[in-house]
Amino acid sequence: MTETRIEQDSMGTMSVPADALYGAQTARALENFPISGLRFPRPFLRALGMIKEHAARVNRELGLLDERRALAIMEAAEEVVEGALDEHFVLDIFQTGSGTSSNMNAHEVIAALAGTRFGARGHPNDHVNMSQSSNDCFPTAIHIAAALEITHRLIPALTRLRGALRRKTSRFSGIIKIGRTHLMDAMPVTFGQEISGWAAQLRHGIERIHAALPRVRAIVQGGTAVGTGINAPADFGPRVAAALAAPAGPAEQRWAADGPARLVGPPRWRIELTFQVAMRIVGSTEQRPYSPAQSLEECNEFATTIITGSGCAAPQHLIF
Repeated sequence: MTETRIEQDSMGTMSVPADALYGAQTARALENFPISGLRFPRPFLRALGMIKEHAARVNRELGLLDERRALAIMEAAEEVVEGALDEHFVLDIFQTGSGTSSNMNAHEVIAALAGTRFGARGHPNDHVNMSQSSNDCFPTAIHIAAALEITHRLIPALTRLRGALRRKTSRFSGIIKIGRTHLMDAMPVTFGQEISGWAAQLRHGIERIHAALPRVRAIVQGGTAVGTGINAPADFGPRVAAALAAPAGPAEQRWAADGPARLVGPPRWRIELTFQVAMRIVGSTEQRPYSPAQSLEECNEFATTIITGSGCAAPQHLIF
């Protein structure tokens, strides 16, 4: 029989496996949503850990989180980034709301490890989730995971495939075959010419991916619950984005942790806060640069007009 312990939160008590780092909220969600058996993939958990690590760093810089507790949270979150704690992320990908259960799963795991291994246990919500919400963390994690996978795995793989096809174009240039149109034999073509069309399709696909990446790289961290930035400092989002955009030393290797080492080379990270996308959503064609003093004011303005499923469409922080 598995040994258990009793964990308590505002909704009551829950029985939790004795060796689990998660707590009552995760255990309750595990009981409530046994739907598919599918768990969140490694790229998403890595991105979520990155957010929690850099959020703690920024909260420390802003004087909201004491040094000892912030460093413990950052160390524990780094374990999430590196994949050492994946077994404690037990929830189904199909769950209620905006990912609140999995967000709290991360908070409980990080808070517990911060206490047991790094000597400064914090509160899962009050400290690990400080200045954040599921409604900005979850979409931000999705965007970061997608951007990193696209940059370090998809585009290099497609580029290698296109190169292989281009080489086949020359190799098979002497093989004649019948081209077909409308399910009928038509005119002769070389097999190399046919393959060149496949290579061109890949080139166009890669170009479209590159064109879409700026929108994938936009994150909404700092918008908190409904996009207005309530319960977060006005510059929290830009600071977190800047921290995410500044890998240091050996940690750069984690950007491509699931891919070949030769693909790693740190990208040319940049940080820019932009409102242009949101301005177009509300029907404005005005283009103007970001001013730090505008961030919360702008977001409050947009909140009155672009309230969607999880809040305001701005601000968006481009991470690289």
